[in-house]
Amino acid sequence: MSINVNKSVMGFDYGTKRIGIAVGQTLTRTARPLAIVLVKNRQPDWKLISTLIQEWQPDTLIVGLPKYADGSDNAITDIVRRFSRQLQGRYQLSVQTIDETLSSVAAAEKISTCPSFSKGKIKPYKTSKGRKALDAIAAQIILETWFTT
Repeated sequence: MSINVNKSVMGFDYGTKRIGIAVGQTLTRTARPLAIVLVKNRQPDWKLISTLIQEWQPDTLIVGLPKYADGSDNAITDIVRRFSRQLQGRYQLSVQTIDETLSSVAAAEKISTCPSFSKGKIKPYKTSKGRKALDAIAAQIILETWFTT
């Protein structure tokens, strides 16, 4: 990937109950967790996604594509591909997918080693089990992976 200008990107960690969202900048190759979008009756909260896209004005949307460790599709891979097509159709933005293998594991590790999180200083992402934080941080890791590919 050639990064020569500053562009905004938005990353998505799709789950059947929640979608973690992160934002990043191509010039600095940095990303941060942004929000959680709930999925109800197999439909994401498109109104919230639209609000976030309008507010952050990303140039590209990056969606983590779940696969098994051997690279084969898993039970949710086709659902995530459909979500990616819906994003492209709704917002007319470039949508790219990237292998998200182990992004949730890396997010859990990041949470467990973050002193600010364990002391309750990261309030927007804190829940009783840290699940919401996990989803948004997984989206951050998806973007960070994309920056290095």
